[in-house]
Amino acid sequence: MESGAAPAEQPVKRKHVVREYAESIIIAVILALFIRTFIVQAFKIPSGSMEDTLAIGDHILVNKFIYGTKIPFVDGRFLKIRDPKRGDVIVFEYPEDPSKDFIKRVIGLPGDKVQVINKRVYVNDKPYVIPQEVHKENDLVPAAQNPRDNFGPFTVPSNSYFMMGDNRDRSYDSRFWGVVKNNQIKGLAFIKYWSWDRDNFSVRWRSIGTLIH
Repeated sequence: MESGAAPAEQPVKRKHVVREYAESIIIAVILALFIRTFIVQAFKIPSGSMEDTLAIGDHILVNKFIYGTKIPFVDGRFLKIRDPKRGDVIVFEYPEDPSKDFIKRVIGLPGDKVQVINKRVYVNDKPYVIPQEVHKENDLVPAAQNPRDNFGPFTVPSNSYFMMGDNRDRSYDSRFWGVVKNNQIKGLAFIKYWSWDRDNFSVRWRSIGTLIH
């Protein structure tokens, strides 16, 4: 039986350290973009229109796939879990300036009749009262002046949603600029992951981890 020398092992070629870092960064960026585009995205609350549900300085996460995934340059949504429901808090493109993001609560669904009479909201001729709504102004604004306290009746078009802020007297919403189209919706707000009180220069520790209802 012949014996021969064992074949020499080939040395493992090491990647250049710069290339290793570059590949890691590229993969991380692609993964981050994928998550941000299709799964979850972070937003910061800049105004008080959703007080006391959301305060200025709250940082939230938004579920981007629950209403279906939007594919760039393709109409429609894919892999939808469900449609927006009345009471959902959603982030959407501001209809009058798509470069801006707004956050409000769904009040009227497609086909709903929405009306506001002396601050009270009616949906399909029934009072729609939720524990999250607040009123911080005592005066009643006549409809001839602006639609804040008296609006409608208005029927929500198909594929559209009527939105209002929880801080009803200080919210610029569908009473003023109309409905939100389905393709303008970015996702469902579901949790606060950070909160900064700029007035008191402090962290709102109790808000962190709070689910948004």
